[in-house]
Amino acid sequence: MQNTSTSTANDSSDEIDLLALIGALIDRKFTIIACTVIFALVGIAYAMLTTPIYVANTVIQIEEKSSGIGSLLGEGGGNMFSKPSAAATEIELLKSRNVIGQAVSNLKLDVVAEPKLFPVIGPFFNRRFNSTEEQPIAPPFLSLSSYAWGGERIDIFQLEVPSSYEGTELTLRAGENNNFTLLNADGEELLNGSTGQTIDESGFKLQVADLVARPGTEFLVSKRSALRTTLNYQGRISASEKGRDSGILTLSLESALPAHAVSTLDEVSRLYVRQNVERKSAEAQQSLDFLQQQLPKVRKDLEAAESALNAYQSSAGSVDITIETQGVLDQVVELETAISELMLKRSELERRFTRQHPSYQALVEQLGQLEARRDRLIDRVGSLPETQQELLRLARDVKVSTEIYTAMLNTSQELDITRAGTVGNVRIIDNAVVDTSAPVKPKKALIVVLAMLLGGMLGVAIALLRHALNRGIENPELIEQLGLPVYASVPFSKDQQVLEKSFKGKFTSQGSHLLAATNPADLAIESLRSLRTSLHFAMLEAKNNILMISGPSPSVGKSFVSANLATIVAQTGKKVVLIDGDMRKGYVHKLLNKEPEPGLSGLLVSTHTLADVIHKTEIDNLHFISRGQIPPNPSELLMHANFESLLQQLNKMYDLVIIDTPPILAVTDAALVGRLAGTSLIVTRFGMNPAREIQQTLLRFRNNGIDIKGAIFNAVEKKASAYGYGNYGYYQYEYKSDTK
Repeated sequence: MQNTSTSTANDSSDEIDLLALIGALIDRKFTIIACTVIFALVGIAYAMLTTPIYVANTVIQIEEKSSGIGSLLGEGGGNMFSKPSAAATEIELLKSRNVIGQAVSNLKLDVVAEPKLFPVIGPFFNRRFNSTEEQPIAPPFLSLSSYAWGGERIDIFQLEVPSSYEGTELTLRAGENNNFTLLNADGEELLNGSTGQTIDESGFKLQVADLVARPGTEFLVSKRSALRTTLNYQGRISASEKGRDSGILTLSLESALPAHAVSTLDEVSRLYVRQNVERKSAEAQQSLDFLQQQLPKVRKDLEAAESALNAYQSSAGSVDITIETQGVLDQVVELETAISELMLKRSELERRFTRQHPSYQALVEQLGQLEARRDRLIDRVGSLPETQQELLRLARDVKVSTEIYTAMLNTSQELDITRAGTVGNVRIIDNAVVDTSAPVKPKKALIVVLAMLLGGMLGVAIALLRHALNRGIENPELIEQLGLPVYASVPFSKDQQVLEKSFKGKFTSQGSHLLAATNPADLAIESLRSLRTSLHFAMLEAKNNILMISGPSPSVGKSFVSANLATIVAQTGKKVVLIDGDMRKGYVHKLLNKEPEPGLSGLLVSTHTLADVIHKTEIDNLHFISRGQIPPNPSELLMHANFESLLQQLNKMYDLVIIDTPPILAVTDAALVGRLAGTSLIVTRFGMNPAREIQQTLLRFRNNGIDIKGAIFNAVEKKASAYGYGNYGYYQYEYKSDTK
């Protein structure tokens, strides 16, 4: 049973903590709203001012490599040893330094020349300006003529700089009559010239093809490293395959200049297609070169074989080949021709693969089988007469050489035709294009939403952080847990806040600034009336009718409570005297619209009498003793016998003596007064005084033998974070007469 109750209490505590956090957010809703609005405005400004980025796209198709006739391996051999080109391989070839670097060189992408724009707002004005014949260039904004505001352009045909200036940003300033000046980063002049003129001085070589700008307008010019520029574009150009094994590549490039993105992609695509054609043509050329090297040797062998046959027939007389010998000859020639072709293929494979390659091993095995068949036929020739055997051998050599030479000659002619008309296996499907109506960056709606979310989260973080750092008590129950009863919870009064602003100056001819006099129906005064009732019973057993009011720290509202409590007690017909016991910074006289002198300090040093320092107020039955002239030793004056004698005299003259004292944690004056008072109260302020500070206050009084009767919880505000405490809900209920 006990465990169940404990669990219920823990759940209740957790619920209250969660509600307190939600309440803290509600209390600081304006902070959250302000952060959200500010970040939203910043997001809108960023989305509007950021330079839009466009994307250009082009589509390339990659076909499977055909075997063609550009190889000695023939149709079957090509299908055996070649595979379709993988998209990943083609993407790497497309983005290679050979292709991208050539595009950088052709388009002079390593030369950067752009107008100098005013920070933040310059790009916005530049984009919004529409050039016309009447006004080709935008007028300077606020006379900032060195910046470009729209319509300015420059075209640099050639730029070379010393290696020490490579990558350095230079300034080109436009002059009169198409003249210009090139400056370094320190503003030093490097060279002068005019458009169309090639200038070569001190390692700089510059030719400006076109320059449109006001005199004085500056352009930012730099010559970058070709390698770094190539690597940069390798990273910027995106290539991907549309669908697996589709053979369709999509190239894209993001840029703030649509025309630049289109021209760059078109050039890269063109160079890639040309490289592919050259690569295919190179294969045919390689085979052609091999054949041209072999043809003279085969022709020489053919001529030698023909000469040997003719010589043998001349020496042996007219000898004819029999039908049996002719049959063997045809078979041997066929085998020898096949063997020769395979040997040519083996030579080409040796240039393309290692001897351990399966294709090479298969060809060698096939070659061995043909040679074995040929050897068996030659063994059959041994049964023929010697003349027939020799005639067969010589005729075989001639016929085989003729077949091989003819085949090689035909193949050579075919390769020559193929090389001349080579078509690559890639082609451009769609040229580069960019949609200028829909930039890909910035995503304005997303930026604004993210900015609002970020602002809202920051506002919530600030609200929770302030809630966590605010250790001031906001619940009177926490004060009572310290063993100190709360006599009254006084709500925060906006009217009192207005009154405090009104008496910041000196004495005026107006009446008092007491809330009890100006607005007696205020909820704060109603709470002090409940305090008046509580004090009536609390002081029945007190040793005297002296009430001391102090507090832990300054600005908790001691003077406000003291003065208004004295007023509402006096309004009941009792004689009350209010003493400003804070001779250091007391300002009760301002609340009553009185002069500070003569006062308590003058009375204690015997420069004034009691009759001199007691002031009447506009409130009947309420008298007032101000602080007087600020003395150098307030604590010593309060320890003097004159002070105790004064209190004894006032105790007999008045029904209630209220003394407003300084904060106890700042000075010891309150402890000196508290020893002589019959009742002592402290004032704590909502959200200002933490529990540890109140504990220290009670300890300080107890160490001086003073018992604090209770506390007054001042300036209580209605906060959602205090939900469930029940401190202030009744403050919304105001019960007063409808008549004025």
